[in-house]
Amino acid sequence: MELPLVSVCIPAYNNAAYIKETIDSILNQTYQNLELVICDDKSKDGTVKVVEQIRDERIKLYKNEKNLGMAGNWNNCLRKCSGEFIKLICADDMLAEDCLEQEVRALLEHPSAVLAESDTKLFDLNGKPKGFYKRYQAHGLVDGKLVAKKGLFVKNYFGAPLANTFRRSALAQTGGFDPWYTYILDYDFWVQLACKGDVFIIHKPLNFFRVRNDSNTGEVMAGDKTDAYVKEHIHLLKKFKKELLLSDADIRRSVRIRKLRNFAAGVYLKIFVRG
Repeated sequence: MELPLVSVCIPAYNNAAYIKETIDSILNQTYQNLELVICDDKSKDGTVKVVEQIRDERIKLYKNEKNLGMAGNWNNCLRKCSGEFIKLICADDMLAEDCLEQEVRALLEHPSAVLAESDTKLFDLNGKPKGFYKRYQAHGLVDGKLVAKKGLFVKNYFGAPLANTFRRSALAQTGGFDPWYTYILDYDFWVQLACKGDVFIIHKPLNFFRVRNDSNTGEVMAGDKTDAYVKEHIHLLKKFKKELLLSDADIRRSVRIRKLRNFAAGVYLKIFVRG
């Protein structure tokens, strides 16, 4: 029996220096029934040229006629997908060779799961390991709303996009990536998805995230955009207040915790990444 098609999406913008490593990590997956959807958002460097030099029939390259911005390009990627399962990965991150195999197996064996996710290994731009980012403490199938709500008082258990593989059928029940956000549009999207079913958690580092000073994540971790991030976090809390049964006290507590975590993340970035 043929395994279902998986759509891996790369929303690219000025990623010429790293995108080939990202592509190689996807094409070399042990799970081979995949399409690689790359949407270039009017890059000003050689990103498109790098992609065009890679010969593989699974690659589908789309060049936007105009710059759509982060949310616009991420949603554009999703619209181009035809697979039963989808994974979105930024153009400077990578996957372990058996990442898709393990996450797809989890979704196939557990129909109630709308997404499967794994732990993340952090690297700097030189490829030096900088630690791990762990998912929710349980292993296996967990109620999605529980993971989403617990994360509001601890940390974003969903992490960066590359950590998650999700059902295309569940995508149709969401509003996609919300352009209102600048910094946490992916967090909002994972909460939307998690509220539709269960989450399957794999405690293995099956994806590799580059910590960059010039990325949205780097700006937030450095403390440069904390006020804007907290504003977005409050918006997210109010958006899901009813669905996640949040009280006003819960919202205040979540905001306090978020500010403390941003401060701690800034210290980590300065000592272990920028240093």
